[in-house]
Formats: sequence, C-alpha cells, structure tokens
Amino acid sequence: MRASLAKLGLGASQFPAGPSTRGRPADVEVRDMLVAAARAGLGFLDAGQTSASAEQLLGAVAPRPAPFHLLIRSIRGDRGPDAVEAEVRATLARLRIAKARAVVVQSVADLFAPAGGALWTRLKALRDEGLFDQVGVSAYASDDPVGVARRFRPDLIQAPASLLDQRLLIDGSLMNVRDMGVEVHLRSIFLNGLLFLPPDRVPAQLKGAAGRLSRARRMIAEGRSDPLQAALGFALSRPEADAVIVGAASAAELQAVIAAAASPPPDLDWDEMAIDDPIALDPRRWAAA
Repeated sequence: MRASLAKLGLGASQFPAGPSTRGRPADVEVRDMLVAAARAGLGFLDAGQTSASAEQLLGAVAPRPAPFHLLIRSIRGDRGPDAVEAEVRATLARLRIAKARAVVVQSVADLFAPAGGALWTRLKALRDEGLFDQVGVSAYASDDPVGVARRFRPDLIQAPASLLDQRLLIDGSLMNVRDMGVEVHLRSIFLNGLLFLPPDRVPAQLKGAAGRLSRARRMIAEGRSDPLQAALGFALSRPEADAVIVGAASAAELQAVIAAAASPPPDLDWDEMAIDDPIALDPRRWAAA
C-alpha cells in the first residue's frame, strides 16, 4: 500500500441511494465500495450531508471493526443546540458507532449566524464528552480560512483545492492554517468534474476558462498521464494536506480512483495548470447548467 492511500478519504455524498446503473442494489454497491476502500487502506470516510436512510445503510454494511477515521456533519444551529446534539447522537446511532473522528460544521456561514455561537459551544462540549475527537468546519475560498481558524480555533478545516483551483495554496492560506495546528482536508479536488469534461460539454458560462482548460488537458496528455491521475497526484502530494476527500458513485469508480492514487504522481508543471476564472472556480455558478 502506498502511504498516500492512508491520506485519501472517501466521501459518501455520491453513494447510490437506489439500484446502480448496472442494476445492483444500493446495499451491495455501497458494501463493495467500503470493502474496496478498507482493503486499499484509505484513511477516512466522510459521511457527508447524507440522509438518515443513507446513514442507516452505511451503518449496516460498513466493515467491522471500523477501518476508517469517520467524519460526520452537524445540522445548522438555528434549531438550537439541543436539536444539534440530538441529531449528532442520532447520526452516530444510525452509523452504529459510539464515537466519530470528527464532526464538521457544513458552512462557515452557520458559525456567523445568530445561533452560531451556541452551535460551536455545544459541539465542543460534545467533543469534550468523547463523542468525537475533533470539531471542524467546511469552508470555501471566499470564507477566509485563515481568519476562521484564528477566530474559532477548529481542530480541522475542509477547503477546496485542486490543480485547477490553487487559490488557497498559492496565497499560503492553507499552509498558514496548518501552521496553527489545524488539520487540513482538501475537498473538491476534481472541481465538480470540470477537468474531465470534453471541450464540447463545457458549460457556456465557462467560455472564459476554455483556453486554460484545454491547455491543462494538453499538458496532462503530453506528460503521459490522465486527468484522474493528475488530479489525485497533485492533491495527495500537497504538503498542506492531512487528508484528501474524494467522491465516487460506484465500486468501479472507486477502484479507478484507488488505482490512480496508488500510481506515482506524474511529473507535470502544476503551476501552469491553475486557472483564475471566477465563474469556473465556483461550481455553484455553473454546475447546474
């Protein structure tokens, strides 16, 4: 097993909720995915923003004893700290575990909402009680992760970074966060699949980034690599990253990710692949197109 695989985490948000495209029942597909992840030595499982039924499925089919560091999500705090605590405990029960590695606040905006202080205080109290080891927050580049780390002192921050979106790496934000003793998890390393889209399927809103995207694909091809291997090689090689969270919708997709992550990273000029188009770097502005 390559050491980088222990740094890799599997996000559950894309797990099938019904029969797969091959007609396989969801429980069979999810079980095969988790078994493959465990055998490969992946270090993290992020339960993500999944439904109660999806959490029950994960709890039913996950390998035992749990081979992953498990991350769960907090609900928004506007329902009050008692509701937050009740849902955290219900999530752990559905997943059939007594303790998770971390609970992650879904958005920095939740911390700045009127109930944000009570949300954060309650989650830290539950950490101290032993329900999880860490309290973290998921941030966007526009959220100023360094400022968030200074103000709230989370145990971990999840943030977007990829060979296309290098903003938080170029400006040193994520290294600064890590230097504060905060664990850094990279997410959105495929930038919503943008690097994988053929030129004729790139959304019209991204016309301004088309040239840079074509250049990145050409450089990857000339380096005798492919977009999946390049994206994983870049993220897993970053010194800022304690973990890299990726999604997969099937066991076959996950096996491809594992194979690419286990390969030596390609020798590419990463700096030349970064794009600066603000629309392309925010999938919320184009992914539904």
